[in-house]
Amino acid sequence: MKSIRDIYKIGLGPSSSHTMGPAYAAERFRDEYPNADFIRAILYGSLAKTGQGHGTDRAISGNFADLKHEILFDCEAPTPVHPNTVTFIAFRDGKELGRRNFYSIGGGDIRTDGEEALPEKEIYEEKTFEEIAAHCKTHNIRLSDYVFQREGEEIKPFLLKVWQVMQNAINEGLSKTGTLPGGLSVERKGQFLHSQRHIDESPQTRENRLVCSYAFAVSEQNADCGLIVTAPTCGSCGVLPAVLKYMQEKNHFSDHDILRALAVAGLIGNVVRTNASISGAECGCQAEIGTACSMAAAALAELFEMGIDQIEYAAEVAMEHHLGLTCDPVCGLVQIPCIERNAVAAMRAINALSLANFLYASRKVSFDVVVETMYQTGKDLSHLYRETAEGGLAKLYNQ
Repeated sequence: MKSIRDIYKIGLGPSSSHTMGPAYAAERFRDEYPNADFIRAILYGSLAKTGQGHGTDRAISGNFADLKHEILFDCEAPTPVHPNTVTFIAFRDGKELGRRNFYSIGGGDIRTDGEEALPEKEIYEEKTFEEIAAHCKTHNIRLSDYVFQREGEEIKPFLLKVWQVMQNAINEGLSKTGTLPGGLSVERKGQFLHSQRHIDESPQTRENRLVCSYAFAVSEQNADCGLIVTAPTCGSCGVLPAVLKYMQEKNHFSDHDILRALAVAGLIGNVVRTNASISGAECGCQAEIGTACSMAAAALAELFEMGIDQIEYAAEVAMEHHLGLTCDPVCGLVQIPCIERNAVAAMRAINALSLANFLYASRKVSFDVVVETMYQTGKDLSHLYRETAEGGLAKLYNQ
């Protein structure tokens, strides 16, 4: 497996697949053809169908601002390699210099034709949770220690930066009110949830309100093209920071504790990314929110120093009960139902933690099995429910 740095990417929202990935691809293509005087970009599949709502065209144009270019949307051509496909063609004096297909595979990651044959730096020898758990038990180390050993001490300042950006996204989101861009007239609700205490608020109600306010705050920053961290994607970026922020405030965990939790969460996301997918266009929202919930549940279990089997159970429960979740963004925007889903998944991660505390010894389904199930379920989903904005809420919602 590659580094968990590929799970945590710092960048502007609202979509890791539709803005971060294509922007990286455009930058890379331009570097390959520095003498080009005109570039044509052709978006296919999900990128074509929801690209304007996600801001794909703006993300690409930002890298060609000083260069003549055009962006075309082809919603009909097949996408046999990946549903998030973009072709760049470079020209000089009207003659084609070269072209390249890029695939935005989720989490801001990109691939191009033939690249799968290139050697990639492997940080982790183990690729499944079962293999990782066996290694840790043999050497009597925690999952976070395993990450630090494989990644090296330099991963710690990186994770600290990740945590700082996550906290900033929460704080900035809580400081803002108003309507999000895009035309849906979605009002920011993070600040309202955070400040409006119930007249007879129980501890449980307060927990729900605060956790949800943090998730809303980050997701609203993402929807407003703010700076966020993929965890594992832009559309699911609010789940992990919400639960970590709340638990740090409630239980006074140190930043060092949070780094250990982020390490474990990244490991969980890495297992999903390696063995299945974190792309909503490939496997539906279960791949994004489901993975984010698993990451958050595992992170919480690490914070409370649970055993490896308990951490696995927490991650498995979190994923299992998102199976089949469709990706149906209204108008192609990462707003409805995406923002609320981050809040609901954050609370579900806390519920998964509670179940893991008591029931891990009786579990029947491994994390690896539920990851494989998620992937197969995603492949079975109709394309209407995989980030094309053609089915579900995207089809039936009327303003």
